Amino acid sequence: MKFKIPKITIYDKYIFKQVTMATFVAILLFTIVWIAPEILLNTIKDALNGVYTVKTAFQLLVYELPKVLDKAFPVGLLLGTLFTFDKLSKESELTIFRAVGMSFPRIIVPVVVLSVILTFFCFLTGDKGIPYAAMKTREVKGKIFSTQYIYTQKDKTGHPLAAVIVSKSRDRELKNVIVLDFANHVYQDVHQLKDIYSAKMGYAYDDKWELQDITNYRISNDGIYFDIKHIDKMNVLEGESAKNALTLMNYSTMRERDINNHDLKSYVNLLKKEGLNEEYHGTLNKYLQRFFHPLICILLAILGCLLGFSKPREQRLVGFTIAIGFIFAYYITLPFFDLLAEKEILSPYLTSSLPTIAFMIAILGFYKSKDL
Repeated sequence: MKFKIPKITIYDKYIFKQVTMATFVAILLFTIVWIAPEILLNTIKDALNGVYTVKTAFQLLVYELPKVLDKAFPVGLLLGTLFTFDKLSKESELTIFRAVGMSFPRIIVPVVVLSVILTFFCFLTGDKGIPYAAMKTREVKGKIFSTQYIYTQKDKTGHPLAAVIVSKSRDRELKNVIVLDFANHVYQDVHQLKDIYSAKMGYAYDDKWELQDITNYRISNDGIYFDIKHIDKMNVLEGESAKNALTLMNYSTMRERDINNHDLKSYVNLLKKEGLNEEYHGTLNKYLQRFFHPLICILLAILGCLLGFSKPREQRLVGFTIAIGFIFAYYITLPFFDLLAEKEILSPYLTSSLPTIAFMIAILGFYKSKDL
């Protein structure tokens, strides 16, 4: 049996063109509306105040586009297909297509093809576009993350060996580092300290963290220091612990969307290995959303076609109101699902897929109700 590529008809070209134009306009309008109120005005304000040059201000606006397009692709497809099919319904063109024997699945084939194309671009935007734009934005602004970070080194039984507290960091340079060295004794669920090290500076290598200009406080069993001495240099977190701590410190200062899929998956595995359960479940949910979110493009495109199927005298406002409601519900519930995953109330595999499942149910419901 030979596989034959379906023949592209005049109808396919016509619908594909109509939906593409409407979707492009919807994406453009969504992008303008999203950027204009705050991002554009703040950038113009900074340019006028001399914070940025005109060139720099333009670059920052361009680097904002991937973040907006990630949301604009699904919304544009929903509104674009809805507008096109609503227009076809009002002009009785869909009635003619049905009269000549075209089924609903056949009618939406060009729409599905377009949605698959935009699904690929949506996935690419989240995987490559947004992380690249975030990196370039940091370079343009000269922004280097500096924040407090705490890393706890544990043995195989979960007993803490040492806690490293970094007050400030710049790339691999560390400032005001405190190391809590734990003893083997535990009193009433409190881990006994035996040494406290306070370093003014340090450097994080791949295989070790080197601290300099250190003050060492020796702690007695009563929790009182009994000796103080100065150390010029010492190493902490050697080997794999040093590498893991550096990775966690770097990623802890970044948003999930600023990390590409490959690195985000490695980060998820590292969180699990280090036993950081809350961060692990929350980040795993975000990682899985990277794959479910682009599929929403296809589902919203089909949903837009269904909402566009209407009687000639039926109010157009009804379909658009339902569409806006779906968009609002989708984006407003994402943080809620993130929280459910982070607090381990639901599995990340469930929270990341629930919106997709909900849209599938909605599509089935509208398909049945319109008797197509």
